[in-house]
Amino acid sequence: MAGFLDNFRWPECECIDWSERRNAVASVVAGILFFTGWWIMIDAAVVYPKPEQLNHAFHTCGVFSTLAFFMINAVSNAQVRGDSYESGCLGRTGARVWLFIGFMLMFGSLIASMWILFGAYVTQRPGRNRPLPVPTATERFPRQL
Repeated sequence: MAGFLDNFRWPECECIDWSERRNAVASVVAGILFFTGWWIMIDAAVVYPKPEQLNHAFHTCGVFSTLAFFMINAVSNAQVRGDSYESGCLGRTGARVWLFIGFMLMFGSLIASMWILFGAYVTQRPGRNRPLPVPTATERFPRQL
C-alpha cells in the first residue's frame, strides 16, 4: 500500500507553460487569500461592534500571523543558503534566526486561534450566553488561509 500513487501523474495542460509563471501565480493567489481573510475579519468587527457579540481581543491572533507572514516573506532563499551577494546586517545565521522566529509566531498564532475557537465557541459552559455562530467562521477563516 506504500507506493500505490507512485506512478500517478496529473494530466498536464499543453496550452499553458506554468513553469515560468509559477511564482507569480502563487503570489497572486496568496495575496487574494490574504486580502479575503482580512476583509472578513474587518467585516466581522464592523457587523458585531459590541464585545458581547464578538470579543475584539480575538483579532490578536490575526495580527500576529500577519506579522509572521511579513517576517517569513522578508527573507529570500539565497539569504538562508548564504548565496546572496549581500550578507545583510546579521548574515546567514541572522536570516535563519529571523525565519525561525517568523515560523514560531505563525505556528503560535495558529495554535492560539484553535484555542480560542474551542474555548470560546465549542466548549460552552451551561450558564453562559452562546455567541452568534458567524464570528466563529470570521475569526477562524483568515488564519486558516
